[in-house]
Amino acid sequence: MKRITAIALLAIANFAVAGTSFAQSRTVQAKVPFDFTVGNKLLPSGTYTIEEESPWFIVIKNHDKPVERVSVVQQDGKKAATGGKLVFHKYGSQYFLSEVLSDRANMNVQVPVSKTEKRVKLQEAMIAPSSDTFIAAR
Repeated sequence: MKRITAIALLAIANFAVAGTSFAQSRTVQAKVPFDFTVGNKLLPSGTYTIEEESPWFIVIKNHDKPVERVSVVQQDGKKAATGGKLVFHKYGSQYFLSEVLSDRANMNVQVPVSKTEKRVKLQEAMIAPSSDTFIAAR
């Protein structure tokens, strides 16, 4: 009887560890040194955790401030470089989160262009060309 109980407890512990490691593997962490926009919300610079809630949603949390943002995403067919990166579109001095690419987290998603980003892009197009900015992520 003790042996069956021990085997059952071991099996439960293995399932719990597997569930925990799966949840952790769907998370990306990065330090963003500038303010950036996701959708129509401006987020301050800081350390962020990005977690894929489903294939269509990510949750972005700031470790330093009580800031959280949920965003709709599209799956991206791109392969992430080893480790991971966040891709931002830059127009003038404004940054917009564009992609989250992480092979470790098995997360390759694209954030759709918001109305705010379209407006800023149009305004800045006459002043200077846009550029992309990359931030390393773990």
